Amino acid sequence: MTNNSTSKGFRLKALAAAVAMGLACGVAQATDVSEASGLLDMVGDLNPNSWGFLHDNGFKIGGWINGGVTYNANGNGMSTTQGFNGGATFGDRADIPQLNQLYLYLQRAVATEGDAWDFGGRFDFNYGTDSIFTQAYGIPTVDVTTGNVNSTRGNWDLNIIRGQYYDIALPQAYLESYIPIGNGLDVKLGHFYTPIGYEVVTAPDNFFYTHAYTMQFGEPFTHTGALGNYAIDGNWAAMGGVITNSGTGGWDGGYNGQWNNWDGIAGLTYTTDDKGTSFNAAGTYGGTSATANSGTWSMYSLVLKHNIMDDLHFVLQHDHGFANNVCSGGSNGIAACNIAVATSQNPQWYGIHSDLFYDVMEGLGAGLRVEWFRDNDGFRVGAPGRVAAGLNPNNPNNGSMTNFVGANYTASYLSASYYEVTLGLNWKPLKWLTVRPNARFDWISSSSLAGSGTPGYSPFGYNSSGAAQTTQFLFSTDAIIMF
Repeated sequence: MTNNSTSKGFRLKALAAAVAMGLACGVAQATDVSEASGLLDMVGDLNPNSWGFLHDNGFKIGGWINGGVTYNANGNGMSTTQGFNGGATFGDRADIPQLNQLYLYLQRAVATEGDAWDFGGRFDFNYGTDSIFTQAYGIPTVDVTTGNVNSTRGNWDLNIIRGQYYDIALPQAYLESYIPIGNGLDVKLGHFYTPIGYEVVTAPDNFFYTHAYTMQFGEPFTHTGALGNYAIDGNWAAMGGVITNSGTGGWDGGYNGQWNNWDGIAGLTYTTDDKGTSFNAAGTYGGTSATANSGTWSMYSLVLKHNIMDDLHFVLQHDHGFANNVCSGGSNGIAACNIAVATSQNPQWYGIHSDLFYDVMEGLGAGLRVEWFRDNDGFRVGAPGRVAAGLNPNNPNNGSMTNFVGANYTASYLSASYYEVTLGLNWKPLKWLTVRPNARFDWISSSSLAGSGTPGYSPFGYNSSGAAQTTQFLFSTDAIIMF
């Protein structure tokens, strides 16, 4: 018989030897809690970024954990908000704590200048309630051109787990190369975040906990394909590429399905000499499929950033999206082409939002966001957003669908104008800790809401008399802990 204690001791020695072999030369010193930029800085030799192979080859492991809670003054019952915060995301659940992002990445960054080739890449993983919004869902449940239920939405990261609220997303998996041509060309090949717009998926890179309608419903989150970035000179930079695996004009494609449907992405950025002002124009254009009856899907985004003073910063963004020859039910909401109320239409969505940020002191900032977003044909804003995203094909032969968020939950699509004002603080008591308390007020303007009493029709729920609520007040706070 094997001596368990001897076997255990051998395994521990072997593990210790393996770790020792991986450590970089010398001893990695732990950083004081007040000076560390992340938790890994505080563990000395246990920090994998100090280990030989990773350190010597330029690899970095990083990540964060982000979670929060939102109070919804409209209530959280099925008869009011269905437990959700209307069109507000990513903090979309009412009065319930959320683990939004347990986020990890492995990256080898490439050079940004020089005369030598350089190679790298990145792989990102997220577990949490945000994952449903960041997955590769670019092949929708219902084909937007034909109205037929698709046989599959792809399986890059949609089917890793099927939780009601918690999912896994793999939002980035790409190779990257720096090519020493002219001023230097950077090329990504694979699955990557969109360079379009102002707000982003990654929690540490946003001032506010909740997102603008413009970001959630007006723009892509990810692409699959090839993307190049080139610095024309000290002021001008251009980007462009080809994107695929999507039924929505190159948005949010995975690695399987619609390989014959290639779309385009391009943009141009101007930055002043003092880096205090920049302007970016970017957009996508493509088809909903490679078939002859394919519709077209496109959008553009304009982002102006300006430092009014050293401690006062202004952002102005405008998005405009178009879809031609697709199924839209107008004021009746999105619908399949074979439903009588629906017609083949050319819906548009557009909006504008401005942000003002003030650096109160080191580690503390205040911010204000004001937004108007128009879903002209009830085509984009599916609220609650999680319920709209949770639709999946069931039996394409009879056109049935299921929603893994829950069969009793419904999403509304309205031809409407959505407005929101968000006021918040961004407090960093430590370099690795950020706390973001926010207050947000939303309201909606739509003739379709008048006299409505159908549950699920209003994104903000219903009052005690059954009338649709057109306003919503949210107070939320979240925390981000860097690894």
